[in-house]
Parts: sequence; C-alpha cells; structure tokens
Amino acid sequence: MEFKDVSLYLDKLEKTSSRIEITKTLAELIREAGSDEIDKIVYLLLGVLTPSYRSVVFNVAEKMMIEVVAKAYEIDKDTVTAKYKEVGDLGDTAYYYANKRTGKSKLQVNEIYNDLIEIAEDEGEGSQDRKIDSLARLIASLDATSAKFIARIPIGKLRLGFSDKTIIDAISWSISDDKSYSAKLKKAYGVLPDVGLLAKNVKQKGIDETVNNISPELGVPVMPMLAQRIKTTKEMIEKMGEIAIEPKFDGVRVLIHYAKSKDNENPFVRAFTRNLNDVTHMFPELNEIGRYIKAESAIFDTEGVGVDPKTERLVDFQMTMQRRRKHNIGKTALDIPLRFQVFDVVMVNGESLMNLPYEKRRKILGEIIIKNKFIVVDQFTKTQDATFIRKEHKRLIDLGLEGIIVKKLSSKYVAGRTGFRWVKMKEVEDTNGKLSDTVDCVVMGFSRGRGKRANFGVGQFLAGIKKADRFATITKVGTGLSDEQFKTLNEKLKTIVTDKKPKGYVVDKTLEPDFWVTPSLVVELAADEITVSPRHTSGYALRFPRLVRFRYDKTADQVTMLEEIKEIGNL
Repeated sequence: MEFKDVSLYLDKLEKTSSRIEITKTLAELIREAGSDEIDKIVYLLLGVLTPSYRSVVFNVAEKMMIEVVAKAYEIDKDTVTAKYKEVGDLGDTAYYYANKRTGKSKLQVNEIYNDLIEIAEDEGEGSQDRKIDSLARLIASLDATSAKFIARIPIGKLRLGFSDKTIIDAISWSISDDKSYSAKLKKAYGVLPDVGLLAKNVKQKGIDETVNNISPELGVPVMPMLAQRIKTTKEMIEKMGEIAIEPKFDGVRVLIHYAKSKDNENPFVRAFTRNLNDVTHMFPELNEIGRYIKAESAIFDTEGVGVDPKTERLVDFQMTMQRRRKHNIGKTALDIPLRFQVFDVVMVNGESLMNLPYEKRRKILGEIIIKNKFIVVDQFTKTQDATFIRKEHKRLIDLGLEGIIVKKLSSKYVAGRTGFRWVKMKEVEDTNGKLSDTVDCVVMGFSRGRGKRANFGVGQFLAGIKKADRFATITKVGTGLSDEQFKTLNEKLKTIVTDKKPKGYVVDKTLEPDFWVTPSLVVELAADEITVSPRHTSGYALRFPRLVRFRYDKTADQVTMLEEIKEIGNL
C-alpha cells in the first residue's frame, strides 16, 4: 500500500470528531491494508514506531524539525520559523511548502516505516545531523499530505485523538461491522499488549486463532492486573467470598521477565512498569536474580520498594522513583537499594499460569523462589472475617505501609481492572473529613503564574479523569504545591505543550487554560470531598485538591474513571 493512500485516511481521521466515524474509518483502512504492513500502519496511526515496551523513540525536538523542513524545501530556517509561528503546527508548515511543489510520492508504507526506524535508531556522534539530513530527504520526497503527517510523528504531535482501545474496536469492526469481537480482542491484548501485532495476527491467522491461542511471552509485558474499590469489608466478603490479604507497599509496580542463560552468568532479564515501559536500566541488580529462582524462565509481578541502607526502613515512592534517572544508575542503586516484593507469577518455564486460581499461583511462587532478602515473596493471610481485615489494614498502616490488598482466592490473573478479584482496602474509621482514597488525574492544561509563581511559569493546572473514552475536567490545582513541585511541574509541562486543544478533551469554555498539553502527565491528588459541579465536564469537582505526587509509572489511560469517582465520593 502506498503511504500517500494512508495519508488520505490520516487526513480524514484528523477532521473527524465522532468516535464511531473514526472507528469506521480505521476499520476501512484495516480491511484495505496487507497483512505484511498492517502492524506498521497501526503504529504510525498512533504516532509511534513500536509499542512502548520496545522503547524506540526519535529524540527529535521541534527546533530540529524546523531545520528538517528548511533543508527539505531549501528554504531559510528563519523563514520556516516565521511560518511555523503563523500556522502553529510543523505538519501544516511542511504541508504549506510541499504544496508548492508538483509530483507525487509512490513510496510504500513499509519503505517509509523502515526509513523512520533507521532514523530513530541512529545514535552516537553526529547522529543529530544525520537524522536531520535523512528526515529532510524523506519529507522532500513526499506529497503534501504525507509530508504533513510524517513531519509530526518524530516530535510526538500526530494528534489524531484515539488510542489502542479505538484500534481494537476498529479491528472488530473490520470483521463484523460492529464491536462484537472487541471484548475478546481486549482480553488477547491484555496478554500481549501490542496492538500492531494484534492487527497483524487477525489478518494472518483469523480472529478465532488470535484470541483463543494467546499466552504470555518473555520480553513482552503482560498488561498488569489492577485492583477495584469496594466501600466496606463486609461488602468485600459478600462479593468475593474467601479472600487473601496481602500488604500494600508504597513502591513502583515492576513486572520482571527472567530466563536462565546457558552459562548461568548473563540471564535474560527485563523489567516493565505498569504502563508497559521497559525500565530494565533502572534495576542493574536484577542481573543477580537467577541465584534466587528455581526455574528456567518466569514472569513475576512485583512491587519495587526502596530501602534506606542506614535504617533498613522502606522509603517512599518519590525516593524510589529517583531510579528513573538514566545516568549514574550504579550510584543511585547504592544510595537507594531496592527490594522486590513478589506477589504473583504469570508464567513459569514457558507455561502460562494466568488461568490458574490465585491460591495455586501463590503456591507455585513459593516453590520457585529461594528465601532471600532481595526478591521477597509477599506474605498472605486467608480469611473471611471482616473485623480481621480492618485490624490487619490498620496494623500495616501503623508500620508505615499503605495498608492491604484483598484478593479472591479463586481468581485468575486477568489484565486490567475487571470484576471484584483484587480490591484496594481504603476503609478507615475516621477520615477527618477527607476522602479515604486519592484520585489519579491527567494534566490537561495550565495557566501562567502571578507574583511569586511567575518565576515558576505555572500558576495552576487543569486536571481531568476518564469519562468513557474522553477526558473530562474535575478540578483546577494551584495551591498545596511546594516550590520544588512547581518547578518540576513547569519542566514537565514545557515538553508537552500543544497549540490546540487535544482531541478527546471535554472542557467548559470558562475553564479553558492559557496552555493546552498532550495527555501524558499523571498526578495523584488528595481532596477533602467530591461535590457535584455544573462547570466541570465530569459532573463533579474535587474540594480542596492537593498534589500528592507525580505518577510517572502511569499513562493517561490509567487515570481514575468516572465510575470510580462516584465510588470514592459515595455519590
């Protein structure tokens, strides 16, 4: 398939706001695409080159892309900069200059995709100049519409307003003209969360083989199982029956993939966060994990928790997340040694355990990990006593933990937050007028600071939750942040500013910020109360919101849902 044909679909999608029409258009493109190119087309539709766990990124800034456009069309860089400021989009800027030329590109999708991969993976001395030259040659060879979209991809601003979930619905629609296969496809996606691979498998193998013969693979992160909320311990027992209690640590969720090597010295090890990013570099000590595992290969679900080397007490989430730094990791590992609390196992020796009950998986987990202080199997206690659950929750909070997770003994490992299999314990005897749970929100935009905050660049930010497949506002936050948090916020927001309101944002005109940002920064907020709101598009507002922490381990699709807001606020 020629890329210029794909670009016409991209152009149509950009101009379409109706979710169902977007799905139908995507389905039409999926039907038309060949099985050898559909995965690449899906990635490009999402503005990426690979699924997030493969970590292939361009590292191209807007200033570099201005140079690319200038070189592609042999125009002075200052002239391109002026046109960019006028139209507000580098894709539209490229379109403006490309439209003045004649001729049409006949490059195939696979050719363009392979060029982009080669450009993105170019590293080392002189790589920036080579990237500029290569992108300029590619864009210069394209028709205007193709150039517009290819110019946006390297800087992460394709802005079509849909995610993997919409693609999954479109795959179903391409088969049956409805969403009847979506549930099965989402289940398969939870095991192998690569929507390009999913589309390719459906094209090559058919829907039945794709969804029925799915199992975890080493090196591909399983979508983690998440906990629901239930208001009371009495309701937990009623809905879940016999349960197990596990401690809840204030760490970072890490899925560890391990396979023994032939020489027993260099095992295959990968670590993924709950948002499927490869963070193996954060944990160099995992190379020693093999000495504690009695299996050829395994996939573990864990919580990585930092330990103060002086006191041997667990440190908080923010301290643990300093491991995100890509430099001096060895020193950081010494300053903040880590312990992995292992609470589940989803694969052993190539065999999926996801369909086994929780209690059986825990038995296997205990059999394959040798007792040690580095990778520690969580304790669990079986009970049907609501009073005991409350006491254990309070005991663990008093010890400095976050409380407990309650798990149904018979539950399978099911990706995502579905059913009452795992439940957060947030019930407290006295909340002092405050919500008993926090809310994860996506930052949608921000306004300038005044007075002292003018130095920070941010005065307040607009935050939203997930309402169906859109982002709806629930609060503005401008107080309760430290100077350091304001500075961190400004640093992050500067990199994700966009000139137009992103698709999928539902915002009342009276709440529109000075600057919009792409939905990528997640914050955890505490509040005193959730109230009904006529202005916030979620229908609710947080009363006295305050920033708890930045959630770098979560994506925008993992923020709190409207249904959860109603549960948290007892609405």
